[in-house]
Amino acid sequence: MKIGYIVHNLNDPAVERRCVMLERGGAHVQLAGFARDDVLAPAVARRRPMLLGRSADAAMVNRALATLRQVLLPSDLKRWFADCDVIMARNLEQLAIARAMVGQRPLVYECLDIHRLLVGTGLAARAVQSVEGRLLPRADLLITSSPAFLSRHFDHRPLRAPSLLVENKLLVEEGKAPPRRPAVPAVPLTIGWFGMLRCRTTFAFLKQLAIEGEGRIQVLVSGKPSPAEFPDFEKSVGEVPNMRFTGPYTYADLPELYGQCHFAWTIDWFEEGLNSAMLLPNRLYEALAFGAIPIALADIEVGRWLTRHDAGFLVSQPEEARRELLAMTPERIASLQERALAVAPEDVLADDRDCRALVAAIGMAGGRA
Repeated sequence: MKIGYIVHNLNDPAVERRCVMLERGGAHVQLAGFARDDVLAPAVARRRPMLLGRSADAAMVNRALATLRQVLLPSDLKRWFADCDVIMARNLEQLAIARAMVGQRPLVYECLDIHRLLVGTGLAARAVQSVEGRLLPRADLLITSSPAFLSRHFDHRPLRAPSLLVENKLLVEEGKAPPRRPAVPAVPLTIGWFGMLRCRTTFAFLKQLAIEGEGRIQVLVSGKPSPAEFPDFEKSVGEVPNMRFTGPYTYADLPELYGQCHFAWTIDWFEEGLNSAMLLPNRLYEALAFGAIPIALADIEVGRWLTRHDAGFLVSQPEEARRELLAMTPERIASLQERALAVAPEDVLADDRDCRALVAAIGMAGGRA
C-alpha cells in the first residue's frame, strides 16, 4: 500500500516519526507539505517531498490563503499522489486540500491538536467549524492521540468514520526498550522542559522557580521555541540564573536529556482549558520511558492518564507545584521515581507491532484500500 501524506510542517519531528511508523508497518509513503523553515531537516529532505509553500507559526490568515490556493489548484498535487492508494491529511487545513484531490480513494484524517477556533464561539470560530463540518463526513478514518479529543470534540461533530487512538508513545525498535537511568535523587533537582516551546506562562513560571530556588532547582530547556511567542528565546533564558537552553534536539538525544532530569514539565497553558486540557503530549511518554517524573495538573487529560498509571507529580494549581518543588527532598524524589519506573513499557513505548496495527487500520479505511 502506498500512502500519500499531506502535512502542515515538514520539519515537525512528529511528521518524520509518523513516516517511519508507516514504513515499518509495511506501507510506502509519498510526502507533501508546507515548510516553516528555510532548510528541511536531513531525514525529511531525503524523502524528496513536494513543497506546497511556506507557512509560519501563528500566521492563521496566511496559512488559510495557502490552503485555499491548493484547494482551488490541486492539479500538481493530484499528479504527485496519482499512484497512492490512500490519502492521509495531518490537521484540518490539509484535510481541505486532500478533499479537493482525493477522488474515490480512502481519506484518512490525522488530528493531533484541536485548534481554539474549533471550539470557540466567535464569527471566525463558527466559520472554521462550518468548514470542519463539511469535511468530516468525507473522512474514512480518524487518527487521534488522546481520548479527550474524541469525548470533548469529535463525538459532537458530524464524523461518520471510525476513530483510531494512536498515542504519542516513544517509537523504538521491537524488543529494544531504552534504558531507564533516572538522575540520582538529590538536591539541586533538575526540571526538563522539552519539545515545542510556545507557552510563555510556562517560561515565566519556570523562570521564577529557578530564581526562587536559589540553586536548589535547575531548569534544563531544549527544543524549538516558537518565534511568534519568543522572539529571542536564547537571550531570555540566558538572563535567568539556574536555567539553560541547549537548542533543538533529535530522538537520539533523548536519553542524555532526560537522564539529566529528575522531573519533566508537561503542563501547557498555551491554550488553557482547550487543547492544552485535552492533549497527551510526547513529553509525557518520553519522560516515563527514561524514568523522569512528569509534572502535571491533576484535572486535565495528562493528569487523568497519570492517575490511571499511578505515576507522576500531580498538582491542582501552579502555587502547589512551586511550594512542593521548593521543598522537595531526595527521599521524595526517589519515591516518585519508583512509581515512574513501575509504568509498563508498553504504555509508553511503540514498536513494530504498533506500526503494523496502524497501517492495517489505514488499509481498512473505507473498506476500499
